[in-house]
Amino acid sequence: MSSVLITGASKGIGKAMALELSDRGHRVVATARRPETLAGLPVDQRLRLDVTDQETVDQAVKDAGDIDVLISNAGETVRAPLESVPLAEVERLFQINTLGALRVAQGVLPAMRERGAGRLIFVSSIQGRLVLPIIGPYGASKWALEALAETLAIETRRFGIKVSVVQPGAVSSGGAERARSFFKENDPYAPLYEQLPLLRGEFVTPEDVAAALADTIEQAEPPLRVPVGAPAERALRSRKEAPENEPFLTTEINW
Repeated sequence: MSSVLITGASKGIGKAMALELSDRGHRVVATARRPETLAGLPVDQRLRLDVTDQETVDQAVKDAGDIDVLISNAGETVRAPLESVPLAEVERLFQINTLGALRVAQGVLPAMRERGAGRLIFVSSIQGRLVLPIIGPYGASKWALEALAETLAIETRRFGIKVSVVQPGAVSSGGAERARSFFKENDPYAPLYEQLPLLRGEFVTPEDVAAALADTIEQAEPPLRVPVGAPAERALRSRKEAPENEPFLTTEINW
């Protein structure tokens, strides 16, 4: 069984992964910005780790001991049109979703490289390969994350390190409900925002994502990209088949 460190394990997908991997007999190190939110999880360790804070990353990696698998899950999103989204919010998302993921990967990679083995698993989204309006900053951060992950897959494979990107579509994790929204009164983009549920499509559960991720960890030769659920597979297939010289939406909308 593997020793697995999970970022953002206090709720949603991260919590489901901690439970799934513990049930399968893996040693799980659950981390969160506030470790008290991890109380009750049946894991080996509960540690403080803020992916935007180098000191907490370094300390958590040290306290966790040998790590076979990093699951980089911590992430946030916003709802706003690009015309008016505060740039500070875009920067914040990149700090968490993209640079935060790289920061933790940098923390665990030296030991993995020295041992000649390791797994890096990045929780991305179908929005790492396509875009949805009003969620553009999140999508941009995931596109950047996938570029980093694919680069790492090339750079680290000679050291026995395998990299995978997990790509769910809409997940019933509560993340959308917690998202900050930035719309002004009588916002001209409000009608587009109202159609967002149609664009997001069918939901999968955090448990669906956790099971797919655990299966990926347990494969001897995991794929680089792992779509989760039929909705994600359909959306990504449609994106691949669509012309590249025009914008693509998974569903037609009234706009």
